[in-house]
Amino acid sequence: MSEFRTTVSVRFGDVDPAGIVYFPRIYEYLHEAFEDVWEQHVGERYYRMIQDERRGFPLVHSEVDFKSPLRFGDVVDVRVSCTKLGNSSTTLRYRLFVGETLCVHAVQTTACVDLDAGKAIPMTDEHRARFALILESAESTA
Repeated sequence: MSEFRTTVSVRFGDVDPAGIVYFPRIYEYLHEAFEDVWEQHVGERYYRMIQDERRGFPLVHSEVDFKSPLRFGDVVDVRVSCTKLGNSSTTLRYRLFVGETLCVHAVQTTACVDLDAGKAIPMTDEHRARFALILESAESTA
């Protein structure tokens, strides 16, 4: 299995009074990684698709497990793989590590949508081919 990797730095403003990342920031980290996948792996700026092509990939399902806290100063290794590649949707697995410690495990599904019509549309063949490169095997998703 191949995976896309990026990093996130935990900043002072990301933590709550308990000294750990406030959970809504985790969703922001996941979306930042999602945009990095588009730009660095797929080869398309996500905002350009939205603005110029009026095509987007809104979140339609999300599961997030918080395994270990993230703290101010942590450099988080974000590993992204595709667990399901549909005609008009993709499901991505996000694993956030600090060192060897898994801190967050998330699985999120997005749908390819015509933003003006508000309806699902098929992904382009080029996008499907890029996501296929990080598609997990059936054995690894079981």
